[in-house]
Amino acid sequence: MGGQLIVSVSGISDRTLADVDAFCAELHERSVPVSFLVAPRLKGGYRLDRDVPTIEWLADRRGRGDAIVLHGYDEAATKKRRGEFATLPAHEANLRLMGADRVLEHLGLRTRLFAAPGWTVSQGTIIALSRNGFRLLAGLSGITDLVRQTTVRARVLGIGEGFLTEPWWCRTLVLSAERTARRAGIVRVAVAARHLRQPGPRQAMLDAVDLSLMHRSVPAVYHWRPYPALTDAA
Repeated sequence: MGGQLIVSVSGISDRTLADVDAFCAELHERSVPVSFLVAPRLKGGYRLDRDVPTIEWLADRRGRGDAIVLHGYDEAATKKRRGEFATLPAHEANLRLMGADRVLEHLGLRTRLFAAPGWTVSQGTIIALSRNGFRLLAGLSGITDLVRQTTVRARVLGIGEGFLTEPWWCRTLVLSAERTARRAGIVRVAVAARHLRQPGPRQAMLDAVDLSLMHRSVPAVYHWRPYPALTDAA
């Protein structure tokens, strides 16, 4: 699985769609697919099932080869400053997963890939994911194949959604991505969609991609697929 580049975008809605679309167009020119971290509900009362343009856009992007990744249900914090699935027991995680899964299935966006808000999950969530047929879990420091029960170490470098957005952090992200690429490692960069309208974070993401691609240690680009047969399809 070494030598891969994974780019993900979260927080996609009618308010951020134009910025995400422009960012994806630049990645398309580089032949880089994108993983979209999608949740049925977001803070501020947003509901994906009421946002037809975004639903259609996501379906079209998946048809072009991008991936849909379930990103929780509604971003709720079960404890202060903890992510939605960070501390849940199995039965509570199961209820949230089933609810989110049903919504995405109804919208034609069902996926077997999962990444929790904040990238952290409880042991109960891992149990619930397997029970509900999910095949892959993207965590903060690794990617787990839930079918084979194997984990590949690869830390995500992010902007927004729990990560910093300051200029010094953007520079750190770019340098870290380049170092990982030089070692033929898995480069994982993620950005919250609302930050793509800011020149600094947007350019940092593109620089991280370009520097990763320029090294021969990154021979190919994939997304959330540690094995050829593993896709986001249900």
